[in-house]
Amino acid sequence: PLQGGRFLAFIENITAHIEQERQRELAERVFQTMEQAVVITDADNRIISINPAVTAITGYALEEVEGQNPAMFASGRHDRDFYARMWSSLASDDRWEGEIWDRRKSGEIYAKWLTIHVIRNARGERDAYVSIFSDITERKKSEETIWRQANYDALTGLANRALFQNRLQQALAHRAQGGERLAILYLDLDGFKDINDSLGHAAGDELLIEVGRRLTAVARKEDLVARLGGDEFTLLVGDFSHPEQIGSMAERVLEALKAPIHIKESEVRIGGSIGIALYPDDGESRDELTKHADLAMYQAKESGKNRFQFFHAEMNVKALRRLTLIHGLHKAVDSNDFRLYYQPKIRLSDLQIVGMEALLRWPKNSAEMIPPAEFIPCLEETGLIIEVGRRVLSEACRQTHDWNQRLGLDLKVAVNMSARQFRVKNLLNEVLEILKTEQLTPHLLELELTESMLMDSVEDAIKTMSCIRANRIAIAIDDFGTGYSSLSYLKRFPITTLKIDQSFVRDLTVGSEDAAIVKSTIALAKSLGLEVVAEGVENAEQLQFLRQHQCHSAQGYYIARPMHAAEFELYMQTPQTVAVD
Repeated sequence: PLQGGRFLAFIENITAHIEQERQRELAERVFQTMEQAVVITDADNRIISINPAVTAITGYALEEVEGQNPAMFASGRHDRDFYARMWSSLASDDRWEGEIWDRRKSGEIYAKWLTIHVIRNARGERDAYVSIFSDITERKKSEETIWRQANYDALTGLANRALFQNRLQQALAHRAQGGERLAILYLDLDGFKDINDSLGHAAGDELLIEVGRRLTAVARKEDLVARLGGDEFTLLVGDFSHPEQIGSMAERVLEALKAPIHIKESEVRIGGSIGIALYPDDGESRDELTKHADLAMYQAKESGKNRFQFFHAEMNVKALRRLTLIHGLHKAVDSNDFRLYYQPKIRLSDLQIVGMEALLRWPKNSAEMIPPAEFIPCLEETGLIIEVGRRVLSEACRQTHDWNQRLGLDLKVAVNMSARQFRVKNLLNEVLEILKTEQLTPHLLELELTESMLMDSVEDAIKTMSCIRANRIAIAIDDFGTGYSSLSYLKRFPITTLKIDQSFVRDLTVGSEDAAIVKSTIALAKSLGLEVVAEGVENAEQLQFLRQHQCHSAQGYYIARPMHAAEFELYMQTPQTVAVD
């Protein structure tokens, strides 16, 4: 029998054991009844226990997740960096807390607030992880609803004044570092009060909703369309190279507003006055820009309404000139006012004409031409370049076949192709159809492409060029040396010709750097089995240099200027002498 101290020690051990069991039972009851979900994993992050709250939130029972990595709950919304930061925090602090999106058993993605603790044993070794989380999806939805109410117009669904000002401030901060441009188009509807008064506020609301739709349709995805209140709207526009483009957008907005709106069996027409302010030209702060856009809008109203006005008068003149040019282009396409001019290309070994480049010209009057650098970008912007380019290609092929047949020649014609043309889905079929219709042998056509237009999607460009070359049509890289000039790309492009840009030829005989570039380009082309054409030859010294270094062909004013068809035919029928000394 136990006596004395031994008996007391025995009683104490029994009491301690009972207390430990009681504590364990209590902990288990707490674990099972907690509203927060608890997941316990071992040192290898494998699930060993979950409480009922986990099942209630995720839909998974213990037997379905036991032994699994918690990654099985991942929603796919978070990238590797997110999880790398989580594990870094656990390694350094033995704790991580934050918002995370996971997936329930049903597949539904939900938001939760998660805290993870690292449990270490007496030796300080990582023994387990305890994750505690709660479902915050409804709270997130409520926060999003509150945020939308604070930042979006309840009627139109567009950004409101607060969000517009916030985005404008962010955009200005970003552009202050990068030097990019920004534009604000401030629109006030013309005649809205009359419609609102005559048809009622409900009709006015319908009108505002439709205006919002039309503005959104005109804007690009990256632009912000906002309703400031009443009948005032704004567009926040970035990523443009020429301020005149903003004038084009303003006109598209006004054009979109012109179409009638049907409300309550009535046909309603609305107009608008637009004021435009540019960053940094018209101000560098949010308040300056919005004030100047507002002032420009009032200038537009005072000038007769249903029009736009830049804050600076000189910018307004440029924009109007560009719009006048675009309107003229549409008319020129309809009436086929464009003309093709041809610039001879000679073979330098014997100075004989071997072909020509077809160049698009737009006569302003009988004695003056509109510069191509002025109207061709507008053709690109409006998309008219596709139709005009098709006509150019057809006429160049027809004319070349006619000359070759009548004059007994074998001339090759080079035709420039724009980026928009090159991206046309059925480009090859169109080219082949034109060659067939105009009876020109494919190898007598050369398509000129620039380096920069091929770099947007290199693999697609190579595929398109390969199909063109498979049909024996030649391809030249125009303005070589002014773009990327990457040898790795150049080796992959299935081309036949390199055209040395005139900027290198211009100072060929006086600038050692240009001379080195030209010699290197000729050597590079030879190593790749390509022909080399030098453009912009303006004197005998340049021509002699190119001949000495075995450049294949050349064109330029020293050889002959671009000529209309009748003049070019006479040129070919008249003996020509090109001096090289």
